[in-house]
Amino acid sequence: MKEQNPNKLWNTPNKISLARILLIPLVVFFYLATFIPFGKLVATILFVVACLTDFVDGHLARKNNQVTDFGKFFDSIADKALIMAGMILICSAPAIGSAPITQPTWLGIACVIIMLGREFIISALRQIAASKGVVLAADKGGKIKATVQYVSVTLYMVFAFIMSPDVLDYNSSMVDDKAYGIVHLVLMIIFVLTTLITIYTGASYLIRNRKVFYNDYSPNFVAVENKADKAEEKQITNDVVAENENASKINAATEEKPKPKKKS
Repeated sequence: MKEQNPNKLWNTPNKISLARILLIPLVVFFYLATFIPFGKLVATILFVVACLTDFVDGHLARKNNQVTDFGKFFDSIADKALIMAGMILICSAPAIGSAPITQPTWLGIACVIIMLGREFIISALRQIAASKGVVLAADKGGKIKATVQYVSVTLYMVFAFIMSPDVLDYNSSMVDDKAYGIVHLVLMIIFVLTTLITIYTGASYLIRNRKVFYNDYSPNFVAVENKADKAEEKQITNDVVAENENASKINAATEEKPKPKKKS
């Protein structure tokens, strides 16, 4: 059932975004709380639930016509807070003790720095746009990027749980170094690919919205610019139609022109 006021500040989609933010401290706590049995498993489940809310709130907002400027802004903040927390966790917390380190290597840490830097740059772009009365919402590329990041972090968290004392007893030599190395390599490749996707989508978003940096950029400027674009497009269409009509007239005149009689 749709709510009576779709523009209400704390509508259902925005409440779901808030729940995503509130889940972050729980994810951090259980992932780092080595004294709690299966803490990393609980943290991974909570992280996955938080990731799923990112798709639920957007779906409800569009379905119930509850897309608001605040929702666009708040949803973006919740996404970034969740993924930043997840990346910092997998880089800072190995399994425990003498267990193999289930965190990205120096290359992975470099990837995390790049991805977090991308988020700060896009956030700065949105702040500049907001100061001019324009709200930049996440595009399709941003959602693809977020999905890939969620999957990458989740895989690392699952790997950390599997390699934790809750699952493996390191004194019994249950860890196969070769298998561990293969899994770690696969995860690292996925992480690097995630970084490349993050860079690409960020650069595309920045280039597409570069006019935000113009001094005269404003909602009116955007409206006038769009109006000018439509007028230019209409003019081009009219020119093409006129040219086709002229070509048709010329062809018709050529066909109707009587052929000269041959001399006998």
